[in-house]
Amino acid sequence: MGESSCDVESRVRNASLRSRIMSPQEAAKIVKDGMCVGCSGFTPSGYPKAVPLAIAERVRKGERLQITLWTGASVGPELDGELTEAGAIRRRFPYQTEERIRKAINDGRVSFQDLHLSMTAQNMRYGFYGNMDLAIVEAVAITEEGHLILSTSVGNSPTFVKQAKEVIVEVNLTQPLELEGLHDIYIPDDPPSRKPIPIVKVSDRVGTPYIECGTDKIAAIVFCDIPDKQRPLSSIDETSRRMAQNLLDLLDLEVKAARLPKELLPLQSGVGSVANAVMAGLMEWPTDGLLVYTEVIQDSVLDLFDAGKLDFASGTSFTPSPQGAQRLYSNLTEYRKKVLLRPQEISNHPEVIRRLGVISMNTAIEVDIYGHVNSTMVSGTHMMNGIGGSGDFARNAYLSIFLCPSTAKGGAVSRVVPFCCHVDHTEHDVDVVVTEHGVADLRGLSPRERARQIVEKCAHPDYRPLLEDYMRKAESEGGHEPHLLDECFSKRLRER
Repeated sequence: MGESSCDVESRVRNASLRSRIMSPQEAAKIVKDGMCVGCSGFTPSGYPKAVPLAIAERVRKGERLQITLWTGASVGPELDGELTEAGAIRRRFPYQTEERIRKAINDGRVSFQDLHLSMTAQNMRYGFYGNMDLAIVEAVAITEEGHLILSTSVGNSPTFVKQAKEVIVEVNLTQPLELEGLHDIYIPDDPPSRKPIPIVKVSDRVGTPYIECGTDKIAAIVFCDIPDKQRPLSSIDETSRRMAQNLLDLLDLEVKAARLPKELLPLQSGVGSVANAVMAGLMEWPTDGLLVYTEVIQDSVLDLFDAGKLDFASGTSFTPSPQGAQRLYSNLTEYRKKVLLRPQEISNHPEVIRRLGVISMNTAIEVDIYGHVNSTMVSGTHMMNGIGGSGDFARNAYLSIFLCPSTAKGGAVSRVVPFCCHVDHTEHDVDVVVTEHGVADLRGLSPRERARQIVEKCAHPDYRPLLEDYMRKAESEGGHEPHLLDECFSKRLRER
């Protein structure tokens, strides 16, 4: 790559650090077998690309090299996918979405622990998982003091840099310098001297616009021209529109009951096409002045900004589609007035979520008749992505809402089931279930009452008779939460 002197000077502002600029192949030699490596990135945004590709190349040429890989959440194919394919990942934390690493996890070739995203950084600082040898962080620039100005995500990068013995910085020339100033880097104190996190409004800036690193810790600087691999979002289909309308109806009832202000409370939404579609439904909300306190800022958030509906958004990552990225970069000067990117430890922190009264809206793989939610495991055995931040928000939200279509595989499988084959969120953390068929408000209800609400309001009509039959037979056997354990996982009740 040929960098101009202007690029070098504006991107690496400390002259003495410029001697550490090297090729990805040279930087990759710093990585040794058995290392614990923390990489920037949260979703396919702001993750290192050139150095991971060079590490994969080393392994493909026959070197023995396997690492424990930490990120913020899912990352792009150059990191998770290529390293997995090369056989370079021994252990992975805390969340993933890439097809190749998902297969390796389910095959047992990569050891994976699923973790709440708010807890990963603090557990690393506590020393629960050993020492971090190396951090590889994407930045748009390095300051005169050797501090790192991040790109399109923050994730766990501040703690990785703090804990690592050495840091490799990928300066990505495709990421605009105008991202500088968007970040609010704050690392909470650890016990026993922990102080309250001083966020009382979504827009509160409490940290620095850079990660404190220092020149001594930077072992290598690599220039990169590989852009983020943004994923296209599915078009908003009729099922998503109906779910969004059901959600709006629920929120309207909450306003009329004086349980929510007309501007609502800060909104959180999960990642992906369904979550994006549901957020987009808020374009129909009658009142402006909305706020977002979430993990990922997707296209729907930009839509709400452009429509004048949204005043401010706080997250840990920009996660736009390719079209959304073009919009973001073309109008970054305006968007940056209304957005902050924080460490995921802060964007997902229970203390802040509880204080702000966040309305949590997350998606589910399946929901059972008593209100337990499965967010992670297909058929109770095969990891999909991970719990992500859904548990952080669900347990601490003012209102915890889970959304999913009533069926999967073209109607062949019911997503409303007698008993989830894996439970990530218990009935205690689920206030409302929404499908395209309706809304089940579970607040204040006993298990038997919840079951009737979920089956009547949320299950697909084709599956209601089977679920109702199961309920009647289970209730005849008695119990606070009646089940027929020899029948509840029957394919008869889940598939047509």
